[in-house]
Amino acid sequence: MPSRVEDYEVLFTIGSGSYGKCQKIRRKSDGKILVWKELDYGTMTESEKQMLVSEVNLLRELRHPNIVRYYDRIIDRTNTTLYIVMEHCEGGDLASLITRCIKERKYLDEEFIIKVLAQLSLALKECHRRSDGGHVVLHRDLKPANIFLDYKQNVKLGDFGLARILNHDTSFAKTFVGTPYYMSPEQINRMSYNEKSDIWSLGCLLYELCALSPPFTAYNQKDLAEKIREGKFRRIPYRYSEGLSTLITRMLNLKDYLRPSVEAIIQNSLIAGIVADEQKNYEKNRRKSSDYEKPLPSESSASELKLKEQQLQEREQALKEREERLEQREHELCLRERLCEDKLERAENLMKNYTLLKQRPFLTPAFSNVIDEYVTNSIGKKKVHFAADRKENQMLEGARDNVTHTKDKCEELKKRLQAANLQARVLDEMEKNYNTKSKLILGMR
Repeated sequence: MPSRVEDYEVLFTIGSGSYGKCQKIRRKSDGKILVWKELDYGTMTESEKQMLVSEVNLLRELRHPNIVRYYDRIIDRTNTTLYIVMEHCEGGDLASLITRCIKERKYLDEEFIIKVLAQLSLALKECHRRSDGGHVVLHRDLKPANIFLDYKQNVKLGDFGLARILNHDTSFAKTFVGTPYYMSPEQINRMSYNEKSDIWSLGCLLYELCALSPPFTAYNQKDLAEKIREGKFRRIPYRYSEGLSTLITRMLNLKDYLRPSVEAIIQNSLIAGIVADEQKNYEKNRRKSSDYEKPLPSESSASELKLKEQQLQEREQALKEREERLEQREHELCLRERLCEDKLERAENLMKNYTLLKQRPFLTPAFSNVIDEYVTNSIGKKKVHFAADRKENQMLEGARDNVTHTKDKCEELKKRLQAANLQARVLDEMEKNYNTKSKLILGMR
């Protein structure tokens, strides 16, 4: 359903011109603050009406974060009035900002001027090199009063009332329009011009942001035209960088083919970083808006989505349980691996000890003979016969028990001796290792 004048509430008038006025309004449906241009087309000529239709069509086609957004149009045929509903820019325009700086006697920061340059260049790129493949659009009236700021101090290019569509890149416009202070030499000389004319106007605008006055001034239009043809102007204040001064000078070249294109300006090292950030934010916001503008699903599709979501949740739960089982099994395998490593280490130690025992016998033959002789002398039998109840027989039985006990002690002594020899061998090896390590440490020191 088309909008009506009654759908909006007028808050106050921002400004007025020869054909109408600009008013701040509130949309009653959601309370959104907007502006509309109220234009009386009843007194316009056919060419002026055509220009008005051209502006509306342009605003409808151009969608960019640095171009004032078009929302709607309302035609009041009874009062021959056209209302163009557009985005509200809370920060005002650059002309008001320059006037305030002159009054307060202070210059704008270079960082802000470079930001304006970057965002205006992106807006002009959208006009000169349409992303949707449309025709080239010349703004033809770039000036501080047509550049607006939002509440975040972002630039918005507006007022396309004098814009002209070129059907091809090599086409040239010939209409004499625009604000005299920012008109290019080819416009002054009534020659054909192209998008490089907008680059000249952009250079004049940047110069005024720096110097707080246009590069070419005069008391009448004839003298102004002569100064523009000469192309001589003073350098911007020295508080601004040489890079910015050089770029403005290139934009204000009398020969249009020597002025940089909008692509060359965007690639300039002065603003390349800001341009990259702006383009990232633009792509991010465009994806968000495209997701927001998707149609809402029907009830059947909503139930299908809910079923799919439930299936996905069940599958996710199953995968989670399986992952827990795998983690538990991995933990068990780690324990088994650790036990196997311990067993392998013990086996290697045993093999090492066995090799040491095999290479060096622990009991020497001489020591073995001494032990055998001791055992033989200890267990020698006495051929004495006594009566069963005599004390000598009892002593003989005790001697035999002692011999048996002595054999056991000899066996135990051999075992202890073997263990002592083994421990001595191990200690010798450890001593050698410590000696080697100490030599290495001393060598490092």
